Amino acid sequence: MSRFIDRVTIHATAGNGGHGCTSVHREKFKPLGGPDGGNGGNGGDVILVVDPQVHTLLDFHFRPHAKATNGKPGMGANRDGGNGDDLILKVPDGTVILDSKGHLLADLVGDGATFVAARGGRGGLGNAALASKARRAPGFALLGEEGDDNELVLELKSVADVGLVGFPSAGKSSLVSVLSAAKPKIADYPFTTLAPNLGVVQSGNDVFTITDVPGLIPGASQGRGLGLEFLRHLERCAVLAHVVDCATLEPGRDPISDIDALEAELAAYEPVLEADSGLDDLMSRPRVIILNKVDIPEAAELADLVEPELAERGWPIFRVSAVAHLGLRELTFALDDMVRTYRTEHPKPAARRQVIRPKAVDESQFSVVPDPDVEGGFIVRGTRPERWIRQTQFDNDEAVGYLADRLNRLGVEDELVKLGARPGAAVTIGDVTFDWEPQTPVGDDVPLTGRGTDIRLERTDRVGAAERKEARRMRRALHETDSFDDETDE
Repeated sequence: MSRFIDRVTIHATAGNGGHGCTSVHREKFKPLGGPDGGNGGNGGDVILVVDPQVHTLLDFHFRPHAKATNGKPGMGANRDGGNGDDLILKVPDGTVILDSKGHLLADLVGDGATFVAARGGRGGLGNAALASKARRAPGFALLGEEGDDNELVLELKSVADVGLVGFPSAGKSSLVSVLSAAKPKIADYPFTTLAPNLGVVQSGNDVFTITDVPGLIPGASQGRGLGLEFLRHLERCAVLAHVVDCATLEPGRDPISDIDALEAELAAYEPVLEADSGLDDLMSRPRVIILNKVDIPEAAELADLVEPELAERGWPIFRVSAVAHLGLRELTFALDDMVRTYRTEHPKPAARRQVIRPKAVDESQFSVVPDPDVEGGFIVRGTRPERWIRQTQFDNDEAVGYLADRLNRLGVEDELVKLGARPGAAVTIGDVTFDWEPQTPVGDDVPLTGRGTDIRLERTDRVGAAERKEARRMRRALHETDSFDDETDE
């Protein structure tokens, strides 16, 4: 028998982008025919898709790690690398996606609803795409970016119209079995139901769905029993039905106290979805009271006794017996009418059209702040600078010079000057920290040197750290010599 799993944690890792290729076209009588390195392919995405044939998150329970394929690197002769394949993960209808901190990311309802759990990295550009007027034959290419690596929590909330709530052994599963074609496990001991059972009910020409939640007990909203694990399945229900066991022999229990205890747990429960599918708060949903097991004489007498007091609450009351099939027809049509009425008053919100808002051309795409850990240092934050850092081959001087040109055009250097940065200041972008050299000429004026080199990185008027250390050693040695001479003269 398959297990019902409705909450799992998955690790979604997208594919990395392929590196760009550094290549020069060569053939007879044309040894340097220009750059022809192709671009790297993009990494594959990890995508969650709703499939109506999937009803549990069991697969993710046993295989929580999902990784898409990487993009292929570029090749010579202007051949681009292939893109990585997307990894499609099928999830049940009603799956809610949360991040590791519990923030709601997506609510997947409806066949085909999708969510990109991890986005693949971009492929790096080859040297053919980097060629320009200043760099006719670049001796470098851009590296591919790493794909996203996200830890997500998947929660399954049943998509049902009517939710049956009640104490253990109140007869909820029995009602689902006689109202629909579902065949849940039924036994004469508490907590027989360990997972919600979903059934489809035919009412004339209409159809609605019904689910039972494992037995609730006082303290369920704080994690006692099984309530906290399965109360989430009531969040999408349009109608809540209290199933009361009128034949219980447990001391201290009666229909009125059972309903009061259940209402207290519903009020204490804080749903993740504040306005799921256009429905109001959980406490404002319509209620119906089902007095079950009235085929037993003692239960029928108890129902006669408490019915007038329950009627004062204004909720419809039905006396039924799942075993003897008493009152089921009236209950079915009443539930159908309540569901249709509530759904009409609370229609599902219309699907939002995708709106594309292009960024303004003069919008600042980075920020520079002082580094709290390094005196005189600065930290540059921004999507573009951090992405450029990840794409740069730092063992290639020409690639580092190209990075300096990009940062200069973006305005990073002007911002550092405005904030008072001094030559040699430690500047951190992403995971890389480097010594800042001001007024680096932009790439249009770069003198032509060998491939993979940049003469600007070799020319500097600033005294390096090694030179300063040597000068300090020489001054100390000179000072010690002068002190020795003075002692000798005395």
